[in-house]
Amino acid sequence: MVLSILSYFHYEDGRLDTLANYLLEQQMPDGGWNCRRYQGATHSSVHTTISALEGLRFYELHCQGNVRELRAAQDRGREFLLLHRLFRSHRSGKIIKSEFTRFSFPPRWHYDILRALDYFQAVNAPRDPRLAEAIEIVHNSRLEDGRWPLQHTFSGKAYFELEHLGAPSRWNTLRALRVLRWWHRRPAATGA
Repeated sequence: MVLSILSYFHYEDGRLDTLANYLLEQQMPDGGWNCRRYQGATHSSVHTTISALEGLRFYELHCQGNVRELRAAQDRGREFLLLHRLFRSHRSGKIIKSEFTRFSFPPRWHYDILRALDYFQAVNAPRDPRLAEAIEIVHNSRLEDGRWPLQHTFSGKAYFELEHLGAPSRWNTLRALRVLRWWHRRPAATGA
């Protein structure tokens, strides 16, 4: 998250290179990341993976680093998410956590499918059929007035409430509209 925020705001500090290199080194064999790897985790976490992907994306946009290596790491991270169709176990096909299908803002360190899809659209990733179910959830979450609600919030210190749970959400609506615009304009990938 630090890499993402500082890169987004073009913060000039050589330690950003150190952070990016650390993320690249910590990518797990399954393509994602897990903040508990140092404790022995052997499978990536969608929470850590989306944060790493967002950080590497902003770093790539605002740095002079090895773009090829950054993009290759992001490709592997996206494939990890795609293998899980963004919210399902790759082993059983069951929903990993129902919270992943409810949209929050701000997400903090938490993962949900709208956050993941917003990353996919931000990098203009190829449209992949494994995203279709998540896209359908976005479609079905739209309110009658054309907006998307704040469906989930997280506990923790907050200095003010951005939006009210259950009410139409400006941020979720913005993200959902970006995602759907990207999804409907891109041809489907073949062989995925």
